[in-house]
Amino acid sequence: MKAALYDRHGGVEELYLGEVPTPEPASGEALIRIRACALNGFDPMMLGGTTGLRVPLPMTPCGDAAGEIAALGPETEAVGWEVGERVMIDPLLEGRGMLGEKAPGAASEYLSIPLGNLVRMPANVSFEQAAALPVAYGTALRMIEDRARVEPDETVLVLGATGGVGSCCVQLCKRIGARVIATGGSTRKRELLRALGADHALPSRSVELVRQVREIAGRPRYHDPDAGGVDVVINYIGGSTWAACLKVLRYQGRMVTCGATAGYDPPTDIRYIWSFEQSIIGSDGWSGEGLIRLLDMVAAGELDPVIHAVRPIGRIREAMRELMAREVFGKSILTP
Repeated sequence: MKAALYDRHGGVEELYLGEVPTPEPASGEALIRIRACALNGFDPMMLGGTTGLRVPLPMTPCGDAAGEIAALGPETEAVGWEVGERVMIDPLLEGRGMLGEKAPGAASEYLSIPLGNLVRMPANVSFEQAAALPVAYGTALRMIEDRARVEPDETVLVLGATGGVGSCCVQLCKRIGARVIATGGSTRKRELLRALGADHALPSRSVELVRQVREIAGRPRYHDPDAGGVDVVINYIGGSTWAACLKVLRYQGRMVTCGATAGYDPPTDIRYIWSFEQSIIGSDGWSGEGLIRLLDMVAAGELDPVIHAVRPIGRIREAMRELMAREVFGKSILTP
């Protein structure tokens, strides 16, 4: 079968389309014919070898995928799954790690997956939509609903809102009834954020971020929950944005993080955390129940995953280069 591969760490020039043996599903597994897969922010880091993880080489990128059951492993015919069923894949394999990190990813024609990692797809959800969901949208859903617990009429600041996680955060917050301030790196991306529902769109790299957010949401006041400031900050950027966000968070506001793309050890200002009684909340990954909820939202027309482009896996260099250059708005989809 064909698969996108890299044999060593480096830039996009290390990616190529090669031939590998079609996997055979073991007992308790299904062979999935991949119909669509998606790149995530960790794929360039895995390719570049910058994560510190030991990556088994050769590696195939892409953790997210959807497809059809092509075959079942031995002694798995009577567990409720049938050949031909449409499924989305939960990319975290118990005991084996993440697809595209420790286990071969989904940018291939076929993939063997444990039955416990399969999620049935509603008939009116496309393979491309389903492939956009697990890592980014699953992470966003858990941050918004389970960890930050965003409520109607709250004001939420979403940093780096133009990627998969961020664009979903904007959609979910608006679905709840919150007011959204989002940041984007270009005029075009900010226009797209407004079209997605953001009430305000600010430049990502602005040194005036604190002033601009305070102009919109007001200035936080010590021990005054009714004064200005944003109720929630979604910050998986880190770096120089960390301390700035503490200055726009209202009294007893909360900041939730699921990553640190611009640096994991930023300068901070603990005075704001104690004096304004702010909550710093971590959020790691997604839940299986959340993936089912996302599919149901898409099927009901309540959520439409933002898809930047759909390309064949043979053009993975182009897709990866675009992702590394921060030119992607939403999710970049590949099809075998």
